[in-house]
Amino acid sequence: MTTIDVADGRLYYEVRGEGPLLVISGSPMPAAAFGQLADALSDHYTVVTHDPRGIAGSALDDPDAPSDPDRRADDLVALLDALDADTADFFGSSGGAVTGLALVTRHPGRVRTLIAHEPPLLELLPDAAEWRTSIDGIVSTFHEHGAGAAWGAFMASAGFVHEGDEGVETDEAGAAGAAEPAESHQPTAQQEADNARFFDHDLRGTTRYVPDVDALVLSPTRVVVGVGRGSGHLNTYRTSHALAALLAEPPVEFPGDHAGFLGQPAEFAAVIREQLAVDPAVN
Repeated sequence: MTTIDVADGRLYYEVRGEGPLLVISGSPMPAAAFGQLADALSDHYTVVTHDPRGIAGSALDDPDAPSDPDRRADDLVALLDALDADTADFFGSSGGAVTGLALVTRHPGRVRTLIAHEPPLLELLPDAAEWRTSIDGIVSTFHEHGAGAAWGAFMASAGFVHEGDEGVETDEAGAAGAAEPAESHQPTAQQEADNARFFDHDLRGTTRYVPDVDALVLSPTRVVVGVGRGSGHLNTYRTSHALAALLAEPPVEFPGDHAGFLGQPAEFAAVIREQLAVDPAVN
């Protein structure tokens, strides 16, 4: 467990295991959310997990500094450099999958295989304009009614819960450290900061990112789009299939839904190992 300096702050990361380097990334999910998955992979790989910029242990010099997939990708290149790694395999989930797409296009040759699991690329959908309005509304809800209401609106919009459901605490919010503790319903100072980072600085940039499909197709990196077996009700199911269609490659099915690695880490890790066993050079 350590940190490195990046352009405008520090990046917290953890290293497990031995073998080829595999970086696991989320956004807003921090390193802690991927602990069981990293443990399940550490017998075959040197697994690096991290807190994305401005979240948990990755503090920025300016808490209001901008954040987007390109900046997150640059942070990961700094991490690879600090580890003296020319290349690595990369598994990104949700916003971390978007980070991975930016990493491949901004820094060609640094990623051998990218597994982009359910990237929320709402701009790829035919109703993208409606999604932009929805995301703007969620940010407004955060400012007007607080994090609890904003997370509820976000999860309902994504398809996790129905509008009006109460008492639902989702994997994404909980793993991000953003859901309020059930006992007191009072968020910690870190949770408040993480909520503000996500809603004010990460959400729009992640969901409005448009991948450079031509660059991805021409890249030496093998790009795999992953989708959860149980994610058919989620907007990330649609975005994952939209990206896979643009890349002209069928998506790879993973156990569970959007956060299947939380409930089925061993089974999830098995699919990652299968995909990383494919030689990118002959793909």
